Amino acid sequence: MRVLIVDDEQHVREAIGLLADWERHGITEIDQAADGEEAVRLIEEKKPQIVMTDMRMPRKNGLELLTWLHAAKPDIKVLVISGYDDFEYVRHTIRSGGIDYILKPVDPDSLNEALAKAVETWRLEDEKRRHMTNQNIEMNQMTPFYMDRLLSDLVNGYGSRESVVAQLRNRMTLPETGMACNVAVLRDDQFDEALLSKFRNRRHLLSFTLINICNELLKDRGVAFRHIDKPGEIILLCWNPRLPFNDLLDRINDGFFSTLRRRSHFGAAEAGAFPQDLPKAYSTAVQALCSRNLLTGKCRIHRERAVESEGTRTLRLSSYEEEFKLAALSGSKERIEAATEEWLQEVRERDLVSPEHLMRWNSEWDWIQYHWTENEVKSTQEPVEDAEISQDLPSALPYSEDGMICWDRWREQISGRLYAASRVLTQIHSKDSHIIHDIAQYLEQHYHDEISLQQIAGKFFLSREYISRKFKQEFGVTLSDFLGRIRIEKAKTLLLNPQIRIAQIAEMVGYQDEKYFSKVFKKMEGFTPNEYRKSI
Repeated sequence: MRVLIVDDEQHVREAIGLLADWERHGITEIDQAADGEEAVRLIEEKKPQIVMTDMRMPRKNGLELLTWLHAAKPDIKVLVISGYDDFEYVRHTIRSGGIDYILKPVDPDSLNEALAKAVETWRLEDEKRRHMTNQNIEMNQMTPFYMDRLLSDLVNGYGSRESVVAQLRNRMTLPETGMACNVAVLRDDQFDEALLSKFRNRRHLLSFTLINICNELLKDRGVAFRHIDKPGEIILLCWNPRLPFNDLLDRINDGFFSTLRRRSHFGAAEAGAFPQDLPKAYSTAVQALCSRNLLTGKCRIHRERAVESEGTRTLRLSSYEEEFKLAALSGSKERIEAATEEWLQEVRERDLVSPEHLMRWNSEWDWIQYHWTENEVKSTQEPVEDAEISQDLPSALPYSEDGMICWDRWREQISGRLYAASRVLTQIHSKDSHIIHDIAQYLEQHYHDEISLQQIAGKFFLSREYISRKFKQEFGVTLSDFLGRIRIEKAKTLLLNPQIRIAQIAEMVGYQDEKYFSKVFKKMEGFTPNEYRKSI
């Protein structure tokens, strides 16, 4: 804590310095000023918590200094030490928030009593300020989530519409009731694998990037936000646009391309009255986006639900399950590729394949593989324990860079699933070839990357549950603990070089947060990275 003593007589400043028990009050820095003007300069430079000032001084006197402190630095605690028992001086001290008025010659007990009061008052107020600052930080952190929650409720039609709108109007610009409002929807899971892999498990960062670009172009005539209940979905509301809505969405896509080298597909709905028509318009936009035809057309703005031709039979992956399983059991590359191509040819002959179809078939694949490996999964009843391995971004669907079907990628995904299933179903347990050991080898080679359990499941075409439980059964530790041990061992080697900062080492072994790296290191080794470095 720092104190500034202000008096035009040096011997008085020195006497106060000797009479006050600074150590007992926790005061370690003491500065001096000969008048009010010098005091103002030192206050701005040194930022003391307590000022002890005389009243009669040349240039800026004590009255003027008190007035300035009260207006400019109200948090500073002031003690007046004066040789004048003047009522006006005392009253001005009180009005200016002074703690005490001490008469010269200074009594040590009175001085230290007043100083203790000033220190305690400052500490209590500082604690309150810190609490308020932390509250404000928490509120600022929660505000985007709260706004997204309210906006999501508005488009879903949840709760009292009037109450939701009133809460939003207190925090943002909205259109007048009854004004026409356009709605558009996009989803991050309709981007291709190459883009998703750049963001790895940072789904929030991808959403943040997309939303920022949208809001930069919408400005005060619209808002883009995350749908709280549907991860990866972003909704745009736009009212009174400067451009036709389609043109605005095209400009947003240009912004996406400049930043991400990709354009998005949008589901969009005709303008309806705000806010009563939002739920219907939102539903229309979602249906248009999820039913768009992935086989034909270059349009990126979809306004109507695509409908299959009358009489088109529903294509279920489950109807091919037996053939897929026989191909997997055969272990034959030719049989697996033939089964894959037969399925893809069936899809090609359809007049409509939509994102809804891809998501449904992907879910069917997950269920089929889970069913095939059910006995393996049931062989151990431990729950999935890889909580530290992020499961943020979903498995990439077979999209091309322009958001249409990528047949080569889809062929690779299906064949990969069948090869993986073949290895599991035929129970190849040799250490060199078992798929769980392949996963362990992958972790050893990519420990420095941000690895997600979902990413591993997608790469090896197995369910997260199977990988997690089988890994624990095979190695006796969870996948996240196995990866953590690899990273810490690599970090211990890097710590031998004193020229590499610990923050750099954390990043080099796959930890973006230095504090979290230190926490994991101490948990495994019993001491912090810095303590380990000093011990070697």
